[in-house]
Amino acid sequence: MEEGGAVIGPENGAGADAEGDAVMRCRGFSLWYGKVQALKGVHFGVRKNKVTALIGPSGCGKSTLIRALNRMNDVIDCVRTEGEIEFLGRNVYGPGVDVTELRTKVGMIFQRPNPFPMSIYENVVYGLRVHGVNDRRVLDEAVERSLKQAALWDEVDCRLHEPALSLSGGQQQRLCVARALAGGPEVLLMDEPTSALDPIATAKIEDLVYHLKRDYTVVIVTHNMQQAARVSDFTGFLYLGELVEFGETEQVFKRPKEALTERYITGSFG
Repeated sequence: MEEGGAVIGPENGAGADAEGDAVMRCRGFSLWYGKVQALKGVHFGVRKNKVTALIGPSGCGKSTLIRALNRMNDVIDCVRTEGEIEFLGRNVYGPGVDVTELRTKVGMIFQRPNPFPMSIYENVVYGLRVHGVNDRRVLDEAVERSLKQAALWDEVDCRLHEPALSLSGGQQQRLCVARALAGGPEVLLMDEPTSALDPIATAKIEDLVYHLKRDYTVVIVTHNMQQAARVSDFTGFLYLGELVEFGETEQVFKRPKEALTERYITGSFG
C-alpha cells in the first residue's frame, strides 16, 4: 500500500529480530491514558510460530499491551506512548506507518465475537474487498482456505450465504478468526477470545490456537492460567503495568524466577 503511509513488512525492516526469531518486540514501551500510566517500560519479544500468553490480574495492563501491538489504542484521544514496538524490525509507532496495513499484518480477535451483520461469506472477504479485491475466484479461494484454517469450513460450507449472526457464539468467534486470516496476517492477537464461550466452544478455540501456530505467530491474553499453560509456548506475567516475568511457559509456571509471579501462580493474590 503506497498511499497513506509506508507498508509494514519484511521489505521495510530487518526481518526476524537479531536476538532470535522474534517477529515483534517491545523495547521499553510505556503507555499513558491521560495522566494515568498503564504500561511501564515493557520489554519482551514475540517469537515466530509460537504462542505467547499474557497473564495477570484484572487491570494489570494485559489488554492495553496487546492492543498496543497493532495500535488499537490509537482510537483513544488521551493515549500517549514512549519506547518502541517493533514488527519485522520496524517501529510501528514510527513516522509514515500505514496503520491499516499494520492491522492487516497483525490481526486482532476480541473478547466477544463481532461478526458483521452480513453473510458468512461476506464476513470473510470483507477486508479483501476493502483493499479492492473483487475477483470471484480469488475471493472463493480465500473463503475456503480461511474457513478451513479456522476449523469452520465443514460446519458452514453449505450455508456460506446465510447470516453470520445465525451461527453459535463459538462459531462466530472462529468466523472472526477466519476473517482475520483472509487478510494474510503474520501475527494474530487474541484478547481473551474464550471469555464469552462455553467449555466446548472454548476447547475448540484452544485446539485452533495450537494448530494456527504452524503458520502464524499468536499472542493471547487470558485470565485463565490453566489455559495459558495449555496453549502457550511463552508466558508474560504483568502486574500494575509492569512485565514482572517473561519466559518459556513451563519455566514460568513451574520454576518462576520472581516471588510475585509465584504468588500469583499459586493463587496467593489476584
